[in-house]
Amino acid sequence: MKKLVLLGSLILFFAACALTKEVHTVTNKTVPKFTTYWQQHIDYAMDIDVDAEKHQYKGIQKVVYTNNSPDELDKVYYHLYFNAFQPGSQMDVRSLNIKDPDGRVKDRISKLKPEEIGYINVNSLKQNGAVVSFETVGTILEVTLNKPIKSGESVTFDMIFDAQVPLQIRRSGRDSKEDIALSMAQWYPKMAEYDFEGWHTPPYIAREFHGVWGNFDVKISIDRNYIVGGTGYLQNPQEIGHGYQDKSKPLNVPNTDKLTWHFKAPNVHDFMWAADPEYKHDIYTMKNGIDLHFLYKKNLEEKYLKNWKDLQPKTAELMQYFSKNVGQYPYKQYSVIQGGDGGMEYAMSTLITGKRNFGSLFGVTAHEMAHTWFQFLLATNESKHSWMDEGFTSYISAKASAAIVNKGDKNPNAGPYRGYNYMVNSGTEEVLTTHSDRFNTNRGYSFAAYGKGSMFLAQLEYIIGAENTAKGLKKYFADFSFKHPTPNDVKRSMEKISGIQLDWYLNEWTQTLHTIDYGVKSVEGKKITLERIGQMPMPIDLEVTYTDGSKESFNIPLRMMRGHKPTSATIIKDWGWAYPTYTFTTSKTVKAVEIDKSKLMADVNLDNNVFGKN
Repeated sequence: MKKLVLLGSLILFFAACALTKEVHTVTNKTVPKFTTYWQQHIDYAMDIDVDAEKHQYKGIQKVVYTNNSPDELDKVYYHLYFNAFQPGSQMDVRSLNIKDPDGRVKDRISKLKPEEIGYINVNSLKQNGAVVSFETVGTILEVTLNKPIKSGESVTFDMIFDAQVPLQIRRSGRDSKEDIALSMAQWYPKMAEYDFEGWHTPPYIAREFHGVWGNFDVKISIDRNYIVGGTGYLQNPQEIGHGYQDKSKPLNVPNTDKLTWHFKAPNVHDFMWAADPEYKHDIYTMKNGIDLHFLYKKNLEEKYLKNWKDLQPKTAELMQYFSKNVGQYPYKQYSVIQGGDGGMEYAMSTLITGKRNFGSLFGVTAHEMAHTWFQFLLATNESKHSWMDEGFTSYISAKASAAIVNKGDKNPNAGPYRGYNYMVNSGTEEVLTTHSDRFNTNRGYSFAAYGKGSMFLAQLEYIIGAENTAKGLKKYFADFSFKHPTPNDVKRSMEKISGIQLDWYLNEWTQTLHTIDYGVKSVEGKKITLERIGQMPMPIDLEVTYTDGSKESFNIPLRMMRGHKPTSATIIKDWGWAYPTYTFTTSKTVKAVEIDKSKLMADVNLDNNVFGKN
């Protein structure tokens, strides 16, 4: 008996360790608060000396890494992304063998000359002052520690490295097709993420990124005629000039061949910069005090220069829209920079190509800026859950575009539904949870990440209602910004807002290729029989037209939901997913029936959704 009492006491003790008490600010009651979540932290200090003529640079990096995990770490890993831009790399070979290679890559890596390749060479690395052993394996630096990093311990890593900027091929690089000198993304040795799943060390093949939250202190020394922009706040504007400085204070620009640009970026998980001698730099200050920086080539054709000017107030509207409908932007500035190979999001900034008509320039800015919320503030693991980043970004940027420039667009996310039907009918759809580098085709990845990912939220409007979806998205951001959420986290946010159980939806939509197909099987007088033909179950919205000309809307909840969305429709008995048919009787003789007039349910066969004519 004493053993049982002791065991019970231990269980209660460990349960108490997982909980703390906090006073609820509204009810003034003491409630338990779970404290089991943890994430690593990192602080970077880097001094970079750039040889712009040779497209090379030398770096000194000091990292303070804090192990907030419950585990001891005997190894750490760094990403060396530029190593992908070498003949024979995995990125090169993948592009040569995939059925539909990215048009920007194709066989270009395989043809790079020695002075055109990219590389990051780590020359020395110390842990707390002692040399540690390491090995470069493709785009990953594997480091074997002298002493394990204990749980709760912070260690310092000092590194000396040199690197070469590859010819612009994908995202990063020099001398782009629009003649941007340097687009510096994924350019430094970057500590890999370690979380409750373990280390995340995928080789750089093609897709997205994952990183540790922290602070950056970066000094970039480059030829004095270059203008630099990107992540972080410039610390020495009066020593740089170039449009950043306070006009009320005197300049103190040193008379040297190079200027040192000093940036600090708080609480971000990446750092990007771009540089060009011909950048024009505009600052558009919003009413709330946020500065929007625009850097673009001053020698662009007049029509493109006008587009960049017209973009500036619209970018402010985008910032306001996303802050209102997702969550408040937490930094004091954001930069839109001509560079890269299309459009790609980074901390506090984006790189986009600039020779575009206005609609295209606005569209790419809307999408990349929206990534700030889903890629940089929520920061899901893009490699594993690209649909949570690209999909949610596509969903909200389409809504923002509809509100700002395409006013009156009733269903801004209709396009992905058409793409979905094409992929299903072609037999080339792949499961949404496929790792982003492992899709059989680039088209399959693009559809899944952008299209089906955006439909996850659009279809939630059908399942739990548009208002609940909007509130759920804001709760998701409020609860999980700066926390690397997982798919279950967004599901739980939506459940807490709507009161509807959604585990079935997350499973069916993201982990299977089950399709939705409901049809009107028969109508006999007042009796309607519906059938489920596809494997994926859904609640059903139904509009019935009676022979007297009147209409009535019905909602048939899916039993697994344990509830229904707010609706003015008549709620009738729920439908258990295992039953292939559902029959109910109306109050009057039926003339016509239509399933889902909203077209928000991704039914793969609309032909059987209608009986009779309205």
